[in-house]
Amino acid sequence: MPTFRQVRDDFSLSALVAGFLAVLISYAGPLVIVFQAAKLANLSTELTSSWIWAVSIGSGLTGLILSWRLKTPIITAWSTPGAALLVVMLPGMPLPQAIGAYIVASLAITAIGLSGAFDKLIERIPKGIAAAMLAGILFHFGTNVFSSINASPALVLLMVATFLVFKRLQPRYAIASVMLVGIAFAIATGHTNLSQVQLAIVRPVFVTPEWSWHAVLSLGLPLALVTLTGQYVPGMAVLRTSGYKVGAGSIVSTTGIASLLLAPFGSHGVNLAAITAAICTGKEAHEDADKRYVAGIACGLIYIVIGTFGGALALLFSSLPKELIAALAGLALIGAITTGMVGVVNDEKNRDASVVTFLVTASGMSFLGLGAAFWGLVIGGLAYLVLHKSWQRPALVMPKLDKA
Repeated sequence: MPTFRQVRDDFSLSALVAGFLAVLISYAGPLVIVFQAAKLANLSTELTSSWIWAVSIGSGLTGLILSWRLKTPIITAWSTPGAALLVVMLPGMPLPQAIGAYIVASLAITAIGLSGAFDKLIERIPKGIAAAMLAGILFHFGTNVFSSINASPALVLLMVATFLVFKRLQPRYAIASVMLVGIAFAIATGHTNLSQVQLAIVRPVFVTPEWSWHAVLSLGLPLALVTLTGQYVPGMAVLRTSGYKVGAGSIVSTTGIASLLLAPFGSHGVNLAAITAAICTGKEAHEDADKRYVAGIACGLIYIVIGTFGGALALLFSSLPKELIAALAGLALIGAITTGMVGVVNDEKNRDASVVTFLVTASGMSFLGLGAAFWGLVIGGLAYLVLHKSWQRPALVMPKLDKA
């Protein structure tokens, strides 16, 4: 665990910007799903603000503590596939029963983290398949940079040009420059909507949970499953692909406990991030991998500040043009996409199975309520077993009998 003085000495502007970008992209993207679920469920402004407070404070504290203790850029956030599940389930379910389901999901995830079973699963995944899943998850973020040109050509092309120029001249500050240029252009051209943003400290609302077998089976268990497969598995793949060999058990159990404590205030779950984590684990955060943990600490602190003011700063982030966020995310993740693709190519032994994993994950498919990251791992794993595992059973060695 680094001392305060060491953190101060390791601080860098690039790490701070990486942490800020992770928060920015989380609020401008996945938070929209939370707002949508809250609106469809007719939640009051107070309950919605409490929900944002809970997931923000949980993400901030767990990311800050884990990054500091493990000296690794651990980025935590709320469950994006879980929020997508709530868009469907929450409107037809009383909120106290949904809170009870959140608690069951948190208990299940915490138990899995404490048991050490998740570490064993991660260790069994071939490096090429883990890298392919990472590249597949991030692939559409890269392509979104250029598909956004049609909607906002001047903004996106200016950001791409800024990225290329600074990548050549000052690569460490390329993403920071892209962010500043993009935001300045959006404000100058009147493409932001800041009129509805009002700064106010949130008062968390405690909701007494209710037990319901229907809620547990239809929401609690699926929520735990999609969070484990859609967040923790790709999140650990990001860390392993970036060279960080931390154990998954402490991360899963810490975030699981935080989710359990914050569930009565509306949090549907805090977990290891995947997409935004890739921003803080790459060279864009710092050339020295041992100093990138500062990006995780910065990200946690920013989350805590935003959580204190609830939806106000979230609305500020979401007021930025979606093309700006798409271009910013895609350009920031180019390094992580490259790392994933290199991992696929370098694992020559498992290359075919890795390519299958990449294609399935990049397809964005959804089947049986489970996302592309899960099916990429499953189908890629089956391809690995069929293509690369021996089909012959080991010969049975009979013990020799002494002759009488």
